[in-house]
Amino acid sequence: MHDPANAAHADHVIGLNEPDSPSSIEGEKFGAVAIGRNEGDRLRRCLESLSGASPLVYVDSGSSDGSVQLALKLGVNVVELDMSVPFTAARARNAGFRYLRELAPEVRYVQFVDGDCELVMGWAREALEFLENRPDIAAVCGRLRERDPERSVYNWLCEREWNGPIGEVKSCAGNVMQRACALEAVGGYREDVVAAEEDELCVRLRALNWRIWRLDHDMAVHDAAMVYFSQWWKRSVRAGYAFAQGDRKSVV
Repeated sequence: MHDPANAAHADHVIGLNEPDSPSSIEGEKFGAVAIGRNEGDRLRRCLESLSGASPLVYVDSGSSDGSVQLALKLGVNVVELDMSVPFTAARARNAGFRYLRELAPEVRYVQFVDGDCELVMGWAREALEFLENRPDIAAVCGRLRERDPERSVYNWLCEREWNGPIGEVKSCAGNVMQRACALEAVGGYREDVVAAEEDELCVRLRALNWRIWRLDHDMAVHDAAMVYFSQWWKRSVRAGYAFAQGDRKSVV
């Protein structure tokens, strides 16, 4: 995995489940990794929507709202990231994937979900069947819906943003079903990329002739919970940084 600080930090792993056979949908095995920080009730909805996955790993980036305790109460394996190293979503996903593979080395597919999202019923079966029938596909995603698009113009803008093209695409977002061997082949996410790390990952996947696909099927519900301009502005600045980082070709 891309981990420039691997020798300098040690994340705290709290494993509740003994390594066992991953869950199976019509013979296809998959696990799941959820990441988050201070997601509140959104995290509960997220983890409960992943109850069909095994192993299920939650990676926490320094929450102070009891997220770790909630995950443990729900029987989820937890990785607490070392707070002395800067947090990135890429780092969190890599840490979760590493631990998931320790728990179940034979797992073939992994569903990544952000802590402010919840998986839609039926998505896992759809994604697994697609990946099994298309060995050239490294990652598959579906439609992401906003929970309350009418609550604010910012939520509505997110709903519009999620409405991407169907079929073969150049990149996926954070919520995605990945083929484990493909993710390992490229060394995971690049941990020093602070935003749009999924786009950078997909560049490397496509360089190895893997393909990325978006299905015409609801995948997850996102809860932006943005009602203030300051929230939107902060998100926009982060997105702008990602564009600038990519334009300077520092991430590929």
